Parts: sequence; C-alpha cells; structure tokens
Amino acid sequence: MSNRIKIGIGSYTYTWSIGVPGYVNKMPMSAFDLIEKATELKAEVVQFADNIMLENYSSNEMDQLFSFARKRGIKLEVGAKGLTSERLRLYTEIAELLHADLLRFIIDDVGFEPSPDTVIKMIQPIIPLLEEKGISLALENHDRLKCADLLLIVTGCNSPNVGICLDTVNSLGVPEGMDEVIRTLSPYTLNLHVKDFVIRRLDHKMGFCVNGASAGEGKLEIAGLLGKLAALGKCHSAILELWTPFGPTLEDTIARENEWAFNSMKYLKQLSC
Repeated sequence: MSNRIKIGIGSYTYTWSIGVPGYVNKMPMSAFDLIEKATELKAEVVQFADNIMLENYSSNEMDQLFSFARKRGIKLEVGAKGLTSERLRLYTEIAELLHADLLRFIIDDVGFEPSPDTVIKMIQPIIPLLEEKGISLALENHDRLKCADLLLIVTGCNSPNVGICLDTVNSLGVPEGMDEVIRTLSPYTLNLHVKDFVIRRLDHKMGFCVNGASAGEGKLEIAGLLGKLAALGKCHSAILELWTPFGPTLEDTIARENEWAFNSMKYLKQLSC
C-alpha cells in the first residue's frame, strides 16, 4: 500500500530565525510567522518542535493558531522533548487542541536519559488515549539511543499509534550509518525529518566535519527515501529541517536559512508531484 507523503516545514527549518541560545535575535520568528512562511512556500504541514514551546501558549492562543493555519490550508503537527508521563499527556492534549494527528517526541532532555524499558512503561498507559484521539506518537532518533533501542521501544508498545520520527542525520552522533538507520526504522516511520548534509575532511586530514546542506545538494538520497516510505504506507509527512551553518553574522545566516528553505522546498515539491 502506497501513500502520498505531505511535504512541510518545521520550527527547525528556521532555527536561527526562531532563536538559538547565545545568539541575540532581536525579532525572533513566532509560531504565526512560521505558518506564514509555510503559506509562502506552499507547504502542506507545519511541525512545531521544542524550540517553539507550545506549553507556554494559552488554550485561547492555540485556538487562534489553529484557526490561522486552517484558513491558509496548513495542517499542524506538534513536537516536544523530555518524554515523561506528565509531558506526554500534556502534549497529547495540546495536539488535540491543534487538531494535530502527529506528536513527535525526543525522548531525552538535559539530565534525563531514561532506559528503553522505562520509556515503554511511560508510554503504555497513554496508548488508549492516543488511539481514542487518533494521534500518533513518533519518537525521534537522536544522539543517544541506537536503532535497536528505538525498535525495542516501538515493538514493546505494540500499537500502530506509536512509531518513529526518522531524522536523517541525528544518528551519526551514536554513531550509526544512515543506511542502517533507514533499514531498521523505516518500517515503523510515521514522520520523516528531511535534513540533507555534507561530510568533508578537515584541512589537516585528521577528522571529518558534518554540516547541513540545502535539500538535494548533499549526501542524502531523498527521492529514494521518500519512495521507500511511501511504499510502506505509514509515513504521514516529510518535514524539512536545516542545519544552516553560521556566518559571518546572524543576519547573513538568517538570509542563507531563508534561501535554503526556498530552494529545498522547491526541490522537495518536485519529488512529491
């Protein structure tokens, strides 16, 4: 069974514009601004991640956010990090308020690195609520847990509403290669983070540097990956994320981020036709 994957942007498409700790951004992009960007780029989806903390928004503000997106034909998805029972329940409620059917979670947070068994025990009591509300929980591969750990969690939860948010670069920090990550996690992938990248050897030849790239300009075989996930029929959406390198100023970096977002979305929309 094949499935057309919706193409969208997220709050990590515009990381510098939204704000990075330690870099002063006098006019940070808001959640409403991000939806406007999605409209300009003709994106179908906006995914709010943990750099736009929806828990700080009132229910009235979230109603306004949903209405703002709906008028522009934009579907919303929700994201957070630090998966505790309390935060999982909170963000399930937030997803419901925003009529979002996908909730992406990074399991870890600063000083919080639960074991796979602990994660399963936190998720299991919430599964009936997720199923009742039609919300899918997508756990993102990040810098600590290996594919085998994430696979253990998803299969241990044993619900079609619990799966993977597949990020195309993060697992290099484990380290695990992208082919292994895709092979292991794609059958359970509910959401894709399209993050293209380049790997260059350092000038002194002792080591490598991994940097972001505009989609289609790096090492990632995006067309093949989208085709594979579409054929599996479980992936809701593909969200563009960018690791735009800093320099020489924040203003220059934000300008490059905007250019990369435009070029990346143009490339991705061609693939999804």
